[in-house]
Amino acid sequence: METPTTLPVQNATKVATKWALIYTLTAIVITYACQFLNVDPTSPIKYSTYVPFIAFLFLAQKEYRDQIGGYISFGDGFSAGFRYSVFAGLLLAVFSYLYLTILSPEVWAKVLETTRAQLETKNMDSSQIDKAMEITQKWGPLIGAFGAAIAYAIFGAIISLIGAAIFKKERSPYDIAQDAIDPTETTV
Repeated sequence: METPTTLPVQNATKVATKWALIYTLTAIVITYACQFLNVDPTSPIKYSTYVPFIAFLFLAQKEYRDQIGGYISFGDGFSAGFRYSVFAGLLLAVFSYLYLTILSPEVWAKVLETTRAQLETKNMDSSQIDKAMEITQKWGPLIGAFGAAIAYAIFGAIISLIGAAIFKKERSPYDIAQDAIDPTETTV
């Protein structure tokens, strides 16, 4: 008796990790390009990393759908996208922390100068400003990295819902019945 052949079980984590690594490398290139072009840290250009984030999230969902035979449920599509966002957020958080503390501390120094200037315009007294700056200097990169990881997960969850709705393609009752009759024959 011949055993039926089926598609191998695919793992959304593998696809999500691949695209998260690609996104992280893209974000690193954009970050250094902005630094070398001397783009102001408060410029809206800093949001340009969201475009590849969204594109790669959709590509992760599409690749996963293609790997599992061209059909994907809403939940599986969401899962692939959300995993991508969590991994991308964690990788970017690690990079952000290293970037601000070790790789380019001069960028963090600029941020601190800008923060001090903003606090001085709010007519805070110097002891309050010094205390705020002490906390910001000590914990800022770590809190920023943690916040980035959380923000990417939340933003990614929202975009994953949209992507899952776009890429959802469930098997029709005809396809299910056809597979029950002849599991070796796949319909695309």
